[in-house]
Amino acid sequence: MPTLLKNCLTCDLNNGELIKQDILIRDGKIARISQVISDIPEDCIVMDIKENHVLPGFIDCHTHLGIIEEATGKIGVDNNETSDSVTPHLRAIDAINSRDIAFKDAIKAGVTTVMIGPGSNNAVGGLNLVIKTAGQIIDQMIIRSPAGLKIALGENPITTYGVNNKCPVTRMGTAGLIRELFMKTEDYMEEQKNGKLKKRDIRLEAVIPLLKGEISLRAHAHRADDIITAVRIAEEFKIKKLVIEHGTEADLVADYLVERNIPVAYGPMLTPRIKMELKSRNYGSVLKLTNAGVKVSLISDHPYNAVEQLRTVAALAISEGLKEHQALKCLTIHPAELLECHQRIGLLNQGMDADIIVFTGKPFDLNSKIKFTIINGHVVYSKEDHE
Repeated sequence: MPTLLKNCLTCDLNNGELIKQDILIRDGKIARISQVISDIPEDCIVMDIKENHVLPGFIDCHTHLGIIEEATGKIGVDNNETSDSVTPHLRAIDAINSRDIAFKDAIKAGVTTVMIGPGSNNAVGGLNLVIKTAGQIIDQMIIRSPAGLKIALGENPITTYGVNNKCPVTRMGTAGLIRELFMKTEDYMEEQKNGKLKKRDIRLEAVIPLLKGEISLRAHAHRADDIITAVRIAEEFKIKKLVIEHGTEADLVADYLVERNIPVAYGPMLTPRIKMELKSRNYGSVLKLTNAGVKVSLISDHPYNAVEQLRTVAALAISEGLKEHQALKCLTIHPAELLECHQRIGLLNQGMDADIIVFTGKPFDLNSKIKFTIINGHVVYSKEDHE
């Protein structure tokens, strides 16, 4: 049954201009968006939005939602397989509990899509995926899987394995493990091509989509030197798609990233400086990166910042000088592009998934609440139902 949202106050993400529009939803998609839709289908549900602010659903492109479950203790922590430092064959999908209470928090906060991936204790952590936040069966919530291969540079792999005198003990060791895996995969692919492959290898099979350019390399890197190491390794192996995750010191090498068109999934912003790599954490970094021309997406890194704090971190970036429409892009179209899902999500355009949020006030006024969250054309949260 189609639904018509009348009198929506939408935002042009290129310049921040507010526009009153009607949005017709049919079969989970935006069938039409126009200033006025008067030819209403007979069986249509009409909702008068009364010129409240309407945005595309927020996208959190780096979380551990459902893989580090809330309120369960250690039994619900499945993000790091620390029996081995190189685990490309692990898939986050196999550890996600869709009944994690954080999914409800995400929907209530207008976060309609998330990327979920392994943690950062391993030099190579495994494969991530992109899902909608509404549903019970993970396989039915998928937008893209796999969406990237996780590697981690810096102190996390070193402090996990080096303390036991296992590789990696140093940053050199971490980089060496990653190179070794990629070189073995290149040789494996050559054997496949020549018909000489005698035995399948699940670890190397997992890396093939990366080296073919089908998925991105998602590099956990806080310090500037680790960011450059990620770039160096990607270029050595002609990896076409690289995303810097966290990027605490990314502003120090912003021009270098711009030259190579490398985006940054920045955050978490609300985490205290509990380790050395976070000492440069600054709320103004997003503005510096944006002004330099880096494509930035804001992340919660849930549960290290709760997923419902995604709008809060955007407000903090605005307080440092980032324009509101730029902040909106960091929560919508930029993460959609970073996840290579921008043909479906991130904008209120005809043909896009009907993932829509309606506010009670201005989006970055923290007194404003989410009035409705719509995913795939269905109202999955209504403020009135929770009062």
